[in-house]
Amino acid sequence: MTHAAEPVAYDVVVIGAGPVGENVADRARAAGLTTAVVESELIGGECSYWACMPSKALLRPVVARADARRVPGLSGAVQGPLDAAAVLAHRDEYASHWKDDGQAAWLDGIGADVFRGHGRLTGPKQVTVTAPDGTEHRLTARHAVAVCTGSRAVVPGLPGIADARPWTSREATSAKEVPGRLVVVGGGVVGVEMATVWNALGAKVTVLVRGKGLLPRMEPFAGELVAEALTEAGAEIRAGVSATAVRRAAGGGPVTVELDNGESVEADEVLFATGRAPRTDDLGLETVGLEPGSWLTVDDTCRVEGTDWLYAAGDVNHRALLTHQGKYQARITGDAIGARAQGKPLDTARWGAHAATADHGAVPQVVFTDPEAASVGLSLAEAEQAGHRVRAVDYDLASVAGAGLYADGYRGRARMVVDLDREVLLGVTFVGPGIGELLHSATMAVVGEIPVDRLWHVVPSYPTISEVWLRLLETYRG
Repeated sequence: MTHAAEPVAYDVVVIGAGPVGENVADRARAAGLTTAVVESELIGGECSYWACMPSKALLRPVVARADARRVPGLSGAVQGPLDAAAVLAHRDEYASHWKDDGQAAWLDGIGADVFRGHGRLTGPKQVTVTAPDGTEHRLTARHAVAVCTGSRAVVPGLPGIADARPWTSREATSAKEVPGRLVVVGGGVVGVEMATVWNALGAKVTVLVRGKGLLPRMEPFAGELVAEALTEAGAEIRAGVSATAVRRAAGGGPVTVELDNGESVEADEVLFATGRAPRTDDLGLETVGLEPGSWLTVDDTCRVEGTDWLYAAGDVNHRALLTHQGKYQARITGDAIGARAQGKPLDTARWGAHAATADHGAVPQVVFTDPEAASVGLSLAEAEQAGHRVRAVDYDLASVAGAGLYADGYRGRARMVVDLDREVLLGVTFVGPGIGELLHSATMAVVGEIPVDRLWHVVPSYPTISEVWLRLLETYRG
């Protein structure tokens, strides 16, 4: 092992070069701070190579075909199977063939220094990077260290699981061929999106759900509509069951998943989409009085509680495990670091420039299934649990003219949750084909706390699916 002769000092050291780390570095550099970025895998992180980009590249042909099949004059031309090889090749392009040259060039372009290797804290404001060849680089931070290492998939410790070589989200988005049969354990976002993809590409998919249904963190009707569509597409959904063991012969072959009801299901591959854990277990947290493997609790500037120099943005702080929300936190983090470094006062009031307020009640998410499910803010149950006096207003999206024009046999639903004391929206959910792009209007209404009386003057274009806004408001006003 070769050791660096002297520590190299930077204003800011960022550990993790995914989208979150990249954005922290960008904002720090914009504030005039020298910045080092440490990455142990590919620059661009989980999102670019094993999550957002490859999964959406896989889903786009699936959803486009489904939409086309609902359009008169076109439906007859798209009844055949998808070209799986072309879909996988399209995915490879969007994953940059798992090469990070472009992302590395971007970081270089903003003036950040990149250190490839495993970074560990070795004390306050100290990071040691062990490069792949064993060389060590010691870095010190004058102002801040930002941990942006993200999360990893959790695989439960079931009997036989190690020998079964299960898929996680990484294998599900990067697989090179379509399995004949796939068992998906878990009914959250990863589970339903990957079930949608591989079922459409020709796999016989079985989804095992421990609870009552799919997408348990959204309004109940979201999971119900997605489950209905998956079932019609040929997938099997088993609710109220848990995997208790997994078996696969040492030489390969099919995998068997044993269930708590005494039954079992056999497949060629099994995907466990059963949660995430923070990538902090080998980060040196113990050297600064924190627990290895723990989520990092932060304030609204994303500064780790109990410190004045350590920040954590993205999945690792467990506030909202979504790329776009992590990038939002990164912008807040970089600006807060810059302001503190320059001795400027911080605006940490609600919706202030240095407060990640949206994490608490305005997190948007689109599930890119067929139909799409999208939500922002609080569900009805969450709003009631938080003590708000609310009313849920529902509308059948199929009754909107734009939805009928979008697709024959359109099925969907919309809900807005109204705070009756302030008459603003606390949450909005849409489910239906083509509604993903509709969510940003809801996000602006929730973040902007636009009064219902003012929303009445926001006129939707006719005939678009956005007309559902008018119908929801009419239903509310009576």
